[in-house]
Amino acid sequence: MAIGERIHFFRIMRGMTQKYLGMLVGFPERSADVRLAQYETGSRKPKAELTAALAQALDVAPQALDIPDIDSQIGLMHTLFALKDIYGLTISETDGEVCLKISKDKGKAAEELLQMLTVWQEQAAKLTTEEISREEYDQWRYNYPKFDTTQQWANVPSKELSDALVKTFKDKLKTD
Repeated sequence: MAIGERIHFFRIMRGMTQKYLGMLVGFPERSADVRLAQYETGSRKPKAELTAALAQALDVAPQALDIPDIDSQIGLMHTLFALKDIYGLTISETDGEVCLKISKDKGKAAEELLQMLTVWQEQAAKLTTEEISREEYDQWRYNYPKFDTTQQWANVPSKELSDALVKTFKDKLKTD
């Protein structure tokens, strides 16, 4: 989720108008809503100083607004928090282990992410049971969705390509 979407999310969550939040961070009243709209739509990106002011006005950490740096633990945590907001990610404990779960009730995007994670879990299980090698598993991960055997997320060839292939190889196709 981009910074503008996060600003919008927290502004709505706090029950603020664009004009009100814009004025809180120091924009003139007559242009406060327009300026904030530019940031929310992504036509402008706030500098660090403005991001800090927006975060303070929204009562969140600046990292909660900015595009998280997943190479840092704090950035990764804010990424997980954003996944909670978008996909209904929840954290719980099962058998002494911390578990992350996706809520099916959060909508179509959450349902699709859950299906993708399920496919990943299936590949990880194949690696564990040695049905596939580490190399095959890494090939699957680093090229996802290209090698997704479910073909649910892979690009489907065009009808024109499909028809051309059928025409080219029709004499080799069995017609029972």
